[in-house]
Amino acid sequence: MSGFKGLALLLAAQLANAQGGYPNPPVDGLPFPGTNYPGSEVPYAVAGAKFNQTSPPYYPSPWGTGAGEWAGAYEKARAFVSQLTLAEKVNLTTGVGWESELCVGNTGSIPRLGFKALCLQDSPLGVRFGDFVSAFSAGVTVAATWDRKLAYERGHDMGSEHRDKGVDVMLGPVVGPLGRSPEGGRNWEGFSPDPVLSGVLNAETVKGIQDAGVIACTKHYILNEQEHFRQGGPNISDAVSANVDDITLHELYVWPFADAVRAGTGSVMCSYNQANNSYVCQNSHLLNKVLKAELGFQGFVVSDWAGQHSGVSSALAGLDMTMPGDVSFDSKTSFWGANLTIAVLNGTVPQYRIDDMAVRIVAAWYLVDREDTQLEGGPNFSSWTSRTEGYRHYIAQEGFEKINSHVDVQGNHRDNIREVAAKGTVLLKNKGGLPLKGTEQLVGVFGEDAADNQYGPNGCSDRGCDNGTANFPYLVAPHTAIENEVRSHGKSVESILDSYAYSQIDVLAQRTDEVNGACIVFANADAGEGYIIVDGNQGDRNNLTLWQGGEAVIEHVSSLCKNTIVVLHTVGPVLINDWYEHENITAILWAGVPGQESGNAIVDVLYGKVNPSGKLPFTMGKTRESYGTDLLYEYNNGGAPPQTQFEEGVFIDYRAFDRSGETPVYEFGYGLSYTNFSYSDISVSVNTAAPAYKPNSGFTDAAPIYGTVSNNSADYVFPDDVRRIEYYIYPFLNSTSLRASSGDPYYGSNYSFPAGSSSSAPQPLLPASGASGGNPGLYDVLYTVTATVTNTGAVEGEEVPQLYISLGGPNDPAVVLRQFDKFSIAPGASKTFTAEITRRDVSNWSPELDDWYVSEYPKTVYVGSSSRKLPLKAALPANGATSPGTGNGGSGNGTYTVPPVSVSSSAPGTATLPSSSASKSSSSSKSSSHSTSHSTSKSSSHSSSYSTTKTHGPTSWTTYTMPTGYHSTS
Repeated sequence: MSGFKGLALLLAAQLANAQGGYPNPPVDGLPFPGTNYPGSEVPYAVAGAKFNQTSPPYYPSPWGTGAGEWAGAYEKARAFVSQLTLAEKVNLTTGVGWESELCVGNTGSIPRLGFKALCLQDSPLGVRFGDFVSAFSAGVTVAATWDRKLAYERGHDMGSEHRDKGVDVMLGPVVGPLGRSPEGGRNWEGFSPDPVLSGVLNAETVKGIQDAGVIACTKHYILNEQEHFRQGGPNISDAVSANVDDITLHELYVWPFADAVRAGTGSVMCSYNQANNSYVCQNSHLLNKVLKAELGFQGFVVSDWAGQHSGVSSALAGLDMTMPGDVSFDSKTSFWGANLTIAVLNGTVPQYRIDDMAVRIVAAWYLVDREDTQLEGGPNFSSWTSRTEGYRHYIAQEGFEKINSHVDVQGNHRDNIREVAAKGTVLLKNKGGLPLKGTEQLVGVFGEDAADNQYGPNGCSDRGCDNGTANFPYLVAPHTAIENEVRSHGKSVESILDSYAYSQIDVLAQRTDEVNGACIVFANADAGEGYIIVDGNQGDRNNLTLWQGGEAVIEHVSSLCKNTIVVLHTVGPVLINDWYEHENITAILWAGVPGQESGNAIVDVLYGKVNPSGKLPFTMGKTRESYGTDLLYEYNNGGAPPQTQFEEGVFIDYRAFDRSGETPVYEFGYGLSYTNFSYSDISVSVNTAAPAYKPNSGFTDAAPIYGTVSNNSADYVFPDDVRRIEYYIYPFLNSTSLRASSGDPYYGSNYSFPAGSSSSAPQPLLPASGASGGNPGLYDVLYTVTATVTNTGAVEGEEVPQLYISLGGPNDPAVVLRQFDKFSIAPGASKTFTAEITRRDVSNWSPELDDWYVSEYPKTVYVGSSSRKLPLKAALPANGATSPGTGNGGSGNGTYTVPPVSVSSSAPGTATLPSSSASKSSSSSKSSSHSTSHSTSKSSSHSSSYSTTKTHGPTSWTTYTMPTGYHSTS
């Protein structure tokens, strides 16, 4: 996106920040104080997402096994960590502090063994704060390509740029937020609200990044679905709690993270928010149980920046690295650092836990061959200044030296950016307006979104709202590219780039119409991270309307020009119901967030150099209420943590539309082409050789220990030969007294350990575990489906055949996406779409079994060009490998019926949707609790008793109240 918008964003952000952003004024139509519109609630989800829901304990923190592709990396890491002192192990786990080194995140180093400090750097779109880097297309645009190959190539290109800038850990890709609500500020950094599309493209991105020799950090784990209150607010000290049941957690939000783990992601970032009223970065259920024990994650968990809220409890709950290291930015204090050294010495953190942290970090380093790809001199840029020389330790103003080498790492990556942007453009409507022929006598271009920013492409604070975006090396504005194209044909082009210059807009629109020209209107809608407020939008969008008066520009032009083409650069769905059917609007394109090649890419599509093949990665609804869910914009719990209740269960985006029976403007998976496709000849074959599912069982080995730890505190006193840098976080003690070195006034107070949190004994294996990504039986292929796709048009084009499954249960969505492909077909030719259906694809999560199971309900497979254009269907025969388990039959509502006929992907599709039969009454499980307390003087944190809540409902989470010191808030 481009144009005067950049200036407007910058000025609005400065003004809003000066005035303060909390609380936002009420916005009409928002469901205060909840986040669900009437009718969206699902009984099973309501029971598990109740107000002030709680989260169960799971201990001890699993120790990595080095299974599968991690075996070699773990062997090297274990040998390396066995040589380390306790202080050196702690140095690996703790950031050195905000602005204390060159990157946004930096660990300590181990000079004795030549192990350099690790550099962690944003972003999902390019090297944040770097110069001479590329600004890639956003995740949502990649998702619109539905192209595995392009996703991998983009990941590899981004990884190589991070590598050549000296970055060890690239803080991306994003699958959290998933996109529960379309207004979510950072949805566009990720891929799609569909877990399968998001998971597949995330996995390809992870592989691309790590094949380039950089550790991928999949984020933000988990339920990080809004910017409001994710870090608390002026009148509250704690972050928002996302309350969710176990079925929804597994079938929707964990799904793409499982794909990332299966792809080998080296790290996972835990998010700022709370989940069921426990901070995610110290939530033992989510980190210890789900991520490490169940999904078999072998890498390290790193906190979001200043997302750690405790010392001992976060270590015991599964956090492996804290960033940027200080309690709050530039506080000079840390929950870890010296306090983690103390915690190991006094026994509150067992040695195996610090060993496991270190092994996981070093193993990820070996996994991506950083020993061969790490730059000899470390990072060759600074995050804090673009000057060639400056302070290496910026906050301390120490170490003045050359810190920026201005290395150009762009290579030929503009090619991928342009291709992704073009193939991620979705043709929503075409009544003969496109492609343009080049013979149009006059082309009129309208709207600020088409313009250059008068302050340059980087004139907007943090590139237009988000901390994860990169500096543009250049930005090809749409009007510039269109002017170049029109002139190459010897024709005329004029632009009105002020969206409020209505008189001039009207004149140009009328003149263009009189010569049968083309009027191209550009409009946008943005979003970003919550710390930047733009035009009253605090990261999250306040509404789903266009920005900068976009609707008015469209209205003015279309009322006067009979060939009006609308191009939308938006971060997600926008409301177009009032104008999309206007007879003078001949074409509509959604062009997403395209990156630096924006103008060139849209010209490629407008003039037919690229046949549009994008498909919507979300649903375009008629109203914001159509989506069923919304964000929490206002406090709803007094001074206690705000509560968001995910009462809709798995019914977000197209699943919600199917459940309500509402017809969207444009459905999920929809997109037109300059040609037409038909579908025929569906066939299903059963893999009779597939083995029966075996829940994992047995026990782990006992926790391993690597090397020995001296218990003499004198060995960890700050060394005389190390120069102390102000603000720097060190692992060393200030004296031999643990109490004095801690600085904690509550040191030595009575507190309670969570049961089993320090156990090093063999632990029972979870049924759903067994390999990276979960039980390997989940990935057994049970069926193979084939169908024929024919290009019935006159030009070559790419099509995206999509496979959906009805799981058949009374509580299941109508259909869920499970497979897709993309290929090019010549005119008149046909290709075979082949898709493998795994056990995971036909399974539901059972809280009772704590495992996946295949229900007894009949399963039906559908193939077509979108979620509502599914001309082919077939029953999935019973398979001996899919013995039904027990459970509630899924998590939603109804069945799905589509006519088994061939239809053109450019023709309206039909689907008979069920009416909602789910009860709207909600129920809450009652609980009883008991508490125990233990006393000890070995503590680096103040603490008190904790309670364990027993629940009677199988989908309800349970919790304990951590010791006070564990919950210490920065």
